[in-house]
Amino acid sequence: MTASIHAPATRLRMVLTVLVAALGYFVDLFDLVLFSIVRIPSLKSLGITDPDELTRVGLHLLNIQLIGMLLGGIAFGVMGDRVGRLKTLFGSILLYSVANILNAFVTEVWQYEVLRFVAGFGLAGELGAGVTLVAEILPTKWRGIGTTVVATVGLAGAVAAGVVGNFVEWHVCYLIGGVLGLLLLFLRLGVAESGLFERTRLATGHSRGNPLQLLWPPVDASDSSASCSWGCRSGLSAG
Repeated sequence: MTASIHAPATRLRMVLTVLVAALGYFVDLFDLVLFSIVRIPSLKSLGITDPDELTRVGLHLLNIQLIGMLLGGIAFGVMGDRVGRLKTLFGSILLYSVANILNAFVTEVWQYEVLRFVAGFGLAGELGAGVTLVAEILPTKWRGIGTTVVATVGLAGAVAAGVVGNFVEWHVCYLIGGVLGLLLLFLRLGVAESGLFERTRLATGHSRGNPLQLLWPPVDASDSSASCSWGCRSGLSAG
């Protein structure tokens, strides 16, 4: 156990980690941009035709999603330091993937509200957990390249959403986003937890996932890695 924790990551493991984080961010931005494109058509299919009402309900749904992202960024940030980056990453992917699939079958506005909140909550955890995992697994000289790949592939998800959203019916769009997220879970088999997290977890006297450390950092310098990773992740996710 100890030997595996301190052993350097293999090349395959590093590539798979970057791939999973990048594709997760791809699906993340795919969903965010897709919602902006299909929001009005989906509301019209629910029976809302008045232009002012479409604007009001659409903004209401967007605000609910943003609130979910804010709370999800905080919650998944804490979870990342308590249960691990990998579990947090795939928990967030599973949450918003299921929410997206269910979005395809909404028949009432209140259902839409609940599912956009859940989707936003899950979306907020993916980027922070993924980037943290990549940064902790890759060697120092490769971290900039790894995070750049994650960001670049993620932006491609926004482009893909623009194409899909304009040519595919909105129910199918949500199904595509949800299925893409679920497919990512199969790649988990080749991804391992961050060695830095495991060493911190096994160390005694380390407080992990404590939001108060943002205001009152621990005196022990060795504890700062947990506090920093939480702050970086929750900040990235909420942003």
